[in-house]
Amino acid sequence: MRHFGHIAPEVRQRLFHREPCAFTADSPTRLLSAALGATLYSPATRPRLADDIVRQTGRGVVSMVLCLEDSIGDEDVADAEENLVRQFTDLAERGPADIPLLFIRVRVPEQIPDLVRRLGPAARLLSGFVMPKFTEERGIPFLEALQNAEAEGGRRLFAMPVLESPELLYRESRVQTLEGISRTVDKYRERVLALRLGVTDFCSSYGLRRAPDMTAWDVQIVASVISDVVNMLGRADGTGFTVTGPVWEYFRVQERMFKPQLRRSPFLEGQAEELREALIEHSMDGLLREITLDQANGLLGKTCIHPSHVLPVHALSVVSHEEFSDAQDILRPERGGGGVLRSAYTNKMNEVKPHRAWAERTVLRAEVFGVANEDIGFVELLAAGIPA
Repeated sequence: MRHFGHIAPEVRQRLFHREPCAFTADSPTRLLSAALGATLYSPATRPRLADDIVRQTGRGVVSMVLCLEDSIGDEDVADAEENLVRQFTDLAERGPADIPLLFIRVRVPEQIPDLVRRLGPAARLLSGFVMPKFTEERGIPFLEALQNAEAEGGRRLFAMPVLESPELLYRESRVQTLEGISRTVDKYRERVLALRLGVTDFCSSYGLRRAPDMTAWDVQIVASVISDVVNMLGRADGTGFTVTGPVWEYFRVQERMFKPQLRRSPFLEGQAEELREALIEHSMDGLLREITLDQANGLLGKTCIHPSHVLPVHALSVVSHEEFSDAQDILRPERGGGGVLRSAYTNKMNEVKPHRAWAERTVLRAEVFGVANEDIGFVELLAAGIPA
């Protein structure tokens, strides 16, 4: 699979200076953690889940979570587990060439080995498990269960802990909780693919819900905990992990209080004014702003609960030609001693040592999401990815 692989080759050639690389579920952990992109969540109760997975693959989805936790009722768990086994078996029998990385979000550790056993040969389609309400105390049993299931099944399985517990939100317990999480995920580093943020649960602790023209970064109590998570768990010194962006809850706005947040000029230049109006109508201007703020604050990828959110995440994850040019200049071997240089675009200073970690992350993102051609912006990437 690859990002934008659902787009015709001749269109990709027009869009990309360097096309996104191909990857599989067996690719190196570092590559997969950057490649998750927009991870689409789906309730495990959906009766045609196998069809949904195949359909979303054709729309550019590369990672999905099949949820047995908050998205379904307590009384539906047993039926949802049975449905998962049926749907995985169906999918395995079809043998599609490409399917997304598939994860199951469980409620309790015991579900992990139980589901792997029940899936049988179809477990080869499974990339791992999402672990809710993750803290040191609650997380260790999940990770031990994953390790045991992996040993029994003989296939690599990844963990994606969800950081969403009240202990993490509350100021008096936050640092201690983060230290415990850090110890736990570091011990299982090779199996932790990414850390996910449960912002809806954070808001719940204070009876809050952000409006469609507000981002998670506008809710200060939420922004503060995300910042602390990145501070302690997302460092670029080799100790950090990929931390993914929070979910965007909205599909369509009936009435808005504030002006749209999408400038008109990029869409006029790309002759895509209708696309701008459609994005605004479906509350995508707030989503685009939140994605941009996610990236500016060290997050990569995003939890998504609607297929229409996937393409904006991927389009804004593509590395611009200017970013790639800067990163290449900074990482040239002859620059190893440091120094300052003017960018190739002659509009900024590139300071080799301070900007090196940014450049390394940018090159990794370029590998999985590609590098846009010099005259291509996110508007063209969005427009090209929308199904005809």
